Amino acid sequence: MSKDSTGIVLQEPSLNLWDRPHVYSNRYESWDNGHLQLSEETTITKEDPEDEWEFPRHRLRIFNIVGEGAFGQVWRAQAIDIDGKKGEQTVAVKTLKENASEKEKSDLVQELIVMKNLGTHPNVVRLIGCCTEKEPTLVIMEFVSLGKLQQFLRDSRAERHYGNTHAGSQFLTSRDLTHFAFQVARGMDFLSSKGIIHRDLAARNVLITEERMCKVADFGFARDVAGTHVYERKSDGRLPIRWMAPESLYDDIFSVKSDIWSFGVLLWEIVTLGSTPYPGLSAGDVMRKVREGHRLEKPEHCRRELYNIMYYCWEAESSSRPDFKEVVSMLERLLCTETDYIELERFPDHSYYNVQHLDGEKL
Repeated sequence: MSKDSTGIVLQEPSLNLWDRPHVYSNRYESWDNGHLQLSEETTITKEDPEDEWEFPRHRLRIFNIVGEGAFGQVWRAQAIDIDGKKGEQTVAVKTLKENASEKEKSDLVQELIVMKNLGTHPNVVRLIGCCTEKEPTLVIMEFVSLGKLQQFLRDSRAERHYGNTHAGSQFLTSRDLTHFAFQVARGMDFLSSKGIIHRDLAARNVLITEERMCKVADFGFARDVAGTHVYERKSDGRLPIRWMAPESLYDDIFSVKSDIWSFGVLLWEIVTLGSTPYPGLSAGDVMRKVREGHRLEKPEHCRRELYNIMYYCWEAESSSRPDFKEVVSMLERLLCTETDYIELERFPDHSYYNVQHLDGEKL
């Protein structure tokens, strides 16, 4: 050390007399473990890492409701500068009604967690963003223009808007319907490969685009079971009883194989153009009949080859059912032929009917 002419102490540049941590700010940093302490002059808030999915709420313009359930709503909206694209883009925004319980709020958060971890597939509806920093939570998804497959099928039946040709027809054909089933199976094969069980697979939870591409949606019941492959339901609540496998109905056990059972029922929905499974039976009757071995009957306009796939999905023992990869393969083989497996000219004017809101049956 030396003093200059003004009396200020100078440190010789060649000497390193201080081998302790250096001060770069007025934040105290412990020498031993690097733990952050707060000085009296500074306040630091340790924030969570920024969520890449979080989207500024003020850049959303909400328009009209496009779907509604007992506790949730899906709105059409315009989002500005979202998904890496400049300008406005039409999106779907899912949120809860004001009367939603803590359970419904928890289900929406669970749905968001599942979708964040999924990745993308053409036959699974895609998450674009979310607004979770305050209530209500908003889940922002791709907008699928024609809405629910169930309603699309029912509308086509009501309007008799289908033909039965393999040419480039604008009408709904047997091949279209088989292709819908194939696409849903592909989407479900992707989900199961990610360790996801859907638990609510039904035509009302599949969306369809103007290009007639089906996308599996509505992950409110979905669970990530990558470790165990099985989910055991612990709480009471609304249940899609007509779509549920016996082990789910009676033992609260869900797996990819219970999703396969539900897919068989969805295939029956496609064949019957959106009809209600087990027409004329109450929820309690359905449970009893399923346990006794009763299965949905073969629709008279459905060929045996396609009904066999449904029936295979409804094996009483879950281990005897196919997986989605096998279902995709079986449906692909049907699509490679020129046969109409759903003979729409023979579609009956009786037998089938629609019942609304059966997704929430409770015993």
